[in-house]
Amino acid sequence: MASSASTPRPPTIADVARVAGVSRTTVSHALNGLGKVDPRTRERIKKVAAELGYRPNLRAQRLRRGQAKAIALASSMPFAVAGGPSRLGFYMEVAAAAAESALLHDYALVLVPPVQSGSALYSVDIDGAIVVEPDVQDAAAAQLRERGLPYVALGRPVSPDEDAPYVDLHGGRVAELLLDHLREQGARHPALIVGAGSRHSTVDALAAYERRAAEHGWEPLVAQVPEPGGEQAGYEGCAALLAEHPETDAVCALVDAFAVGAVRAIRDSGRTVPDDVMVVTRYDGLRARTCEPPLTAVDLHLDQVAADAVELLLGRLRGDAGTPATAAAPEPRLIARASSVRGGTARTV
Repeated sequence: MASSASTPRPPTIADVARVAGVSRTTVSHALNGLGKVDPRTRERIKKVAAELGYRPNLRAQRLRRGQAKAIALASSMPFAVAGGPSRLGFYMEVAAAAAESALLHDYALVLVPPVQSGSALYSVDIDGAIVVEPDVQDAAAAQLRERGLPYVALGRPVSPDEDAPYVDLHGGRVAELLLDHLREQGARHPALIVGAGSRHSTVDALAAYERRAAEHGWEPLVAQVPEPGGEQAGYEGCAALLAEHPETDAVCALVDAFAVGAVRAIRDSGRTVPDDVMVVTRYDGLRARTCEPPLTAVDLHLDQVAADAVELLLGRLRGDAGTPATAAAPEPRLIARASSVRGGTARTV
């Protein structure tokens, strides 16, 4: 029988101490920035550790410091609107950018499935969390508060009792961009489709729509549909609007899943997009780009948004007195596509 070569034992802190001629405690202090170690000794120990290929035991470090070195990305938004059947979308784009930013600071990112109730956030070992678009009485935020863990919000919190730091996603400005674009394209009877909850994107969009309706003399046409229904909820909400208000010539569906459902409802009613009814949405993701026709949407700069949320959270974890209470996402950009451009060329504003 052929024998296999044994795997070489990885170098330990004892090996570094032996080669450097110091104690294990001195090695630990030198490599972790602890205690009073002569700078020249510290550099010699680091050099020896690098030459030996020593890697610290991260689990042991976390236990000594009482840190998980992990943060969570959590939301109470169901996957039907946050990710869709493919699990790709708003939530996962934020997750990818947040994970990269967290790793730069030696933190891992833990993805938590949509938190509705139960123990989703009680069983994960984390130091804090980013909560995506918390609703009033948000389940994810409530569990974090119960555990005494710091968190920041992605999007303005809407609960009057909420004082967590947050990254402002410009909910009102985004809705105004979309509604102004529809009016420029000739819409005179635009409708709004939003989720039935009270997330900032819904609250801000409703307020922006009411302002523009008052300014331009529009009859308010609003459908609030259940988030768990996803695309089908958007379909049914749009179908009901078209049946009750056949003059509707544009639909602003803030959730991309709702917008895709609205396109289907418009076609099933015998109308066309965009000639009869224009459609726009908020998030410029996979669904917006692959819809037929492609949907006008908004660049929310989610890579920067996620990085800012990580920085806010880590500032809280470090106890930095100068950590701001809010951060603002870059100015949103409208990306006009075929679903709302009549007789023109798609463009970015």
